[in-house]
Amino acid sequence: MKLFSKMPVVGALTMRLALAAAIAIPAQFSAVAQSAAQGRVALVRDAEIEALVREYARPILKAAGLSKSGIEIILVNDSGFNAFVAGRRMFINTGALMTAETPNEIIGVLAHEAGHIAGGHQERLRDQLARAQTMAIIASLVGMGATVAGAATNNRDAVQAGTGIAMGGTEIARRSLLSYQRTEETSADISALQYLEATGQSAKGMLTTFKRFASALALTGARVDPYQVSHPMPRERIANLTESAEKSRNFDKKDPAALQLRHDMMRAKIAAFTGGQGATSRMFRGNSSPLPGQYGDAISTYLYGNPAAALKKANALLKVQPQNPYFMELRADVLMKANKPRDAAAAYAKAVKLDPSKSGILQVGYGKALLATGDKASIETAVQVLKGGIQRDRENPDAYMPLSQAYGQLGNIGEAELAAAEANYYSGNYLDSKIFAARAQQKLKPGSPSWVRAQDIINYKDTSKKRK
Repeated sequence: MKLFSKMPVVGALTMRLALAAAIAIPAQFSAVAQSAAQGRVALVRDAEIEALVREYARPILKAAGLSKSGIEIILVNDSGFNAFVAGRRMFINTGALMTAETPNEIIGVLAHEAGHIAGGHQERLRDQLARAQTMAIIASLVGMGATVAGAATNNRDAVQAGTGIAMGGTEIARRSLLSYQRTEETSADISALQYLEATGQSAKGMLTTFKRFASALALTGARVDPYQVSHPMPRERIANLTESAEKSRNFDKKDPAALQLRHDMMRAKIAAFTGGQGATSRMFRGNSSPLPGQYGDAISTYLYGNPAAALKKANALLKVQPQNPYFMELRADVLMKANKPRDAAAAYAKAVKLDPSKSGILQVGYGKALLATGDKASIETAVQVLKGGIQRDRENPDAYMPLSQAYGQLGNIGEAELAAAEANYYSGNYLDSKIFAARAQQKLKPGSPSWVRAQDIINYKDTSKKRK
C-alpha cells in the first residue's frame, strides 16, 4: 500500500462546505469530506484493493448505466466508515473497507454512490446551492436595509426586525438545502436497491450499514434534530428500505466463499498497514479460514520485523496460493527491504505476469527494483517498464520520480526534468511542477510531444485556491 497525502478534489463537497461558510450552514461531513472540500484528500494506492473494489463496482455501474462513463474509484486513507462522490470519481474510505465484514456491505455502499452519479445529483446540487445562497443574500440585504432604516429613525423595533429578517432568511435557505440533500440521499437509496436487484445481489449489506450507523449514533447519546442534518436518520432509512429489501428473492443470498476470502484478505492488509502489530490477529481470531490472519501477520512482519522472517512467511503464503500476484508482490517488497533488488525484480516480474487486472502499480514496483540494481541494461529496461505502468495509470505520482531518476542516470536530463514535473503535478505541487517543466523545456526539442507536455504543465492554472 502506498499513501499519498494530496489529491485535488472538485465537486459537490467543495460547494457544500463553501456555502456552509457563506451562509453558516453546519458541515455534516466527516473529516475526510471536509478535507475534500478544501481540495485535498489523503489517498491510498494498492493494486490488490483497487482490483477487488473495481470488481465489486463493475456490475453495479453497468446496471446504473455508468459502465462507459469513466467512473474512477479512489481509496481514501481515513478510518471512518464513509464514501462520497466528486464528479466522475467515487471515493471510499479504507475504514469502510476494513469495517465491512462482507463484500455485500461495500457493494451496497457503492450502489448508493452510483445512485448519486446516475441521478445527476451533483449537477442539481449546484442549482440548489445557488438558490440557497441567493435566498440568504436577499434576506441579508433586506434585513440590512430594515436595520439601517430603523437606526436612521432611532426605531429599535425596526432594527430588531431587520436583524430577524436576515437571520430568518439564512435559516430558511439552510433548511431548504438540507431538505434537498435528504431527498437526494433517499433517491440514491432507492436506486441502490434497484441496482442490487438487477445484479442478483442482496440489499442486506445496505441494511447492515445503516444499522451500524444507528448503533453508533445511539452510543454517542446525542439528540439529533432530523431537520438539521443532510442525511435521513439511520432508523428512518432502515424502516424505508427493509420491506422492499426483504421482498427480494436475493435477500438471503450470500457472497461467494472465494470472494469473501479475498475480502477478508483485503481487510487484513488494511489492518496491518493502519492498525499496527497485532491488529489482524485480533480481527480474525476464530475466522474459519486461517489465510487472512496469516497474510496480515506476514505484512506486519514485513513492516515491523525481520526481513528474513517476513520472507519465510511470504513464501509460506505462496505455497498455499502460488498464482496469487499479491502474495508475490509481498515477496518482492520484502526482498527490496532486504536490499536484494535483483531478486525483488524477478518477483515483481512474476507478480506483473500473474496479475489479471494488469495494474500499473505492480509495474511501477518492478521498475523501481530494476532501477535499484544500478546496471545500465536494467535501468534502460526500467524506463520502459515504468512508462508502461504510466500508460495504465497516468495519474500515479509514485511512477514519475523513479522514471526521472532512471532518465537522469542515462543522461537524458530533459526527460528527467519532465518526469519530475509530472510527479509534482500529480501530487498537487503545481508551483514545483512548473519549475521543473520550464527546466525541461530548455533541454527538449521545441515542438516535440515532451516539450508540448511541459508547456501544458506551465500553462496549468490551479483554481482550487479560489474555491476555498
